[in-house]
Amino acid sequence: MARSPNNFAPISLAVLLHIALLSSMIVAFDFARPAPITPMAIQATLVIEIPDVKPPVVEREPEPEPKPVIEEPEPEPGNSEELRRQAEEEKRLQDALIEKDRLEKIRQQEEVDRKRKEREDEQRKKDEEARKERDRQEAERKREEDIKRQREENERIRRELEDEQRADEIEDEQQRLAANTSPAMDAYRFTIAQRIRRMWYVPASASEDTLCTLRVRQEAGGEIVGVTILSCNGDDAVKRSVEAAVHRASPLPEPPTPDLFRPILEINLRPEVQN
Repeated sequence: MARSPNNFAPISLAVLLHIALLSSMIVAFDFARPAPITPMAIQATLVIEIPDVKPPVVEREPEPEPKPVIEEPEPEPGNSEELRRQAEEEKRLQDALIEKDRLEKIRQQEEVDRKRKEREDEQRKKDEEARKERDRQEAERKREEDIKRQREENERIRRELEDEQRADEIEDEQQRLAANTSPAMDAYRFTIAQRIRRMWYVPASASEDTLCTLRVRQEAGGEIVGVTILSCNGDDAVKRSVEAAVHRASPLPEPPTPDLFRPILEINLRPEVQN
């Protein structure tokens, strides 16, 4: 079958388009693969003139830049053991610093606790001393009140006793005065004066007007314990003779009734019995 010369142009154009598409696919596939691909050779015989047709431009995406790889220097064969020891020493020092810091914190906390306990103990001691001082002051106040109350009571009892004693003394004095002026007391004094007069060796220097007033102290039973010459108009011989007579008269006669007894008596003595 004979081909018309007018059909060569379209056919040639179609063949060229197929060739361009195939070339584009091959180029794209070649960029997608990491390893180079050897393109296949295509042989074609052009029978007609190829018109000047530019192939379509295929835009390629920019490839990402590869990350830089930091290569660690390989340790030298002789330094690996030294590096290991240095690492261990650094770790030991780091652990020691951590332990030292931990112990320091523990010490600081213990110091804080110790000071707090000291403050609490000191405050507790102050509170205890203050309580003891309050108790002491309260006890001292009560003691002073008791002493004051006891003194007041003793003073009241003393006044009552003094009042009773004064009343008794007044009563005794009244009775004594009454007894001293009673006929019985006069008779008792006359009896004592007679006894002393009988024991008195009157010296020649005494006269009828000689009068000696004596204070005689006696015990129960009439024993003489002392004599004092209150007044005497005689000389020394008369006074000595009177004192000797009183001692020789001991014991004095007992009173007729116990209420007439007086431990101290005043006796008037004359050479002649007069009373």
